[in-house]
Amino acid sequence: MSDPTKVLTVRVPVKDAATIILVPVTLREAKRFVNGEHRHNEAPVGWAFGVGIKKDGELVGVAMAGRPSARKLQAADPYLIEITRITTLGHKNACTMLYGAVCRAAKALGYRTAITYTLPEEGGASVRAAGFVLDAELPDPGPWSSPSRPRYEETLLGPRKHPSGPKIRWRRELVPLHLALRDAVDAVKEEK
Repeated sequence: MSDPTKVLTVRVPVKDAATIILVPVTLREAKRFVNGEHRHNEAPVGWAFGVGIKKDGELVGVAMAGRPSARKLQAADPYLIEITRITTLGHKNACTMLYGAVCRAAKALGYRTAITYTLPEEGGASVRAAGFVLDAELPDPGPWSSPSRPRYEETLLGPRKHPSGPKIRWRRELVPLHLALRDAVDAVKEEK
């Protein structure tokens, strides 16, 4: 009878896997990469952390994670992290690799759930491959600008990049739900 506590490790050879590696990135490096390479978005202003991937010494992908952009989500769950940008030069499986790396790092930092958004015209294959499930299909929220808080659609460098329209929110539980619930119950007991 085998020992149930032993972990079976299976090594699967992957072509070119040795040449694509995860690397730490600074906020400045991540912003520069996203602003130069992302198809339809600018880099977010802030972040909690990020990760990059390099191939043959060249940065070919970046992931940025931070506070949820939806304030209600942030208020409802302080252990929620949003993957705000994934940008790559198109290398196979790079997006999925970045999503996975961010989720592992977020879990190690104590986050319990990760979310990210895609546009309806994006297939979502990388998000699903990284273990995310569809959470919500969100309608177009309308323009950001309001009389009390005007937003500028142009900068000195030209028009801003941020798509309007409907979005799809994806969710991945980083900690099994029963463990998260147990921790919540324990926290309530400690308060009493």
